[in-house]
Amino acid sequence: MSLAVVNETTMTTFVEDRKAFEKCVKECFEMLDVDGDGVLSRNELREGFCKLMSLGHETRQKEEIDHLYNTIFNRFDEDQNGSIDPKEFMCLMREIMFAMGRGFGNSPVLVALEIDSLLMKAVEHEFGPI
Repeated sequence: MSLAVVNETTMTTFVEDRKAFEKCVKECFEMLDVDGDGVLSRNELREGFCKLMSLGHETRQKEEIDHLYNTIFNRFDEDQNGSIDPKEFMCLMREIMFAMGRGFGNSPVLVALEIDSLLMKAVEHEFGPI
């Protein structure tokens, strides 16, 4: 874990740099796609998503976490085929990063980030490697 200062600009600048963002999201997708079938199952998404987004799930109730993942999965499985493909995953990551940016607002916020998280990639995009 590392501490970093983020705000809305950190997120939006990263997402709007299409080439850098898509490269990172592709790497994240490949990391989560444990069985290498080119799509994410509910289990694959659940297993890696907290680390990917630095969500700190340790203190949350299991029911709360299950509800979060089911909501995310159902929202982004656009074709309702029971898996999330790379295009759906890109939309998911873009929407989540913009939402987190809006949540941070323009004031600097100190956060603890997982080293390989997409949030850390956004910080590194803005400030360079930490």
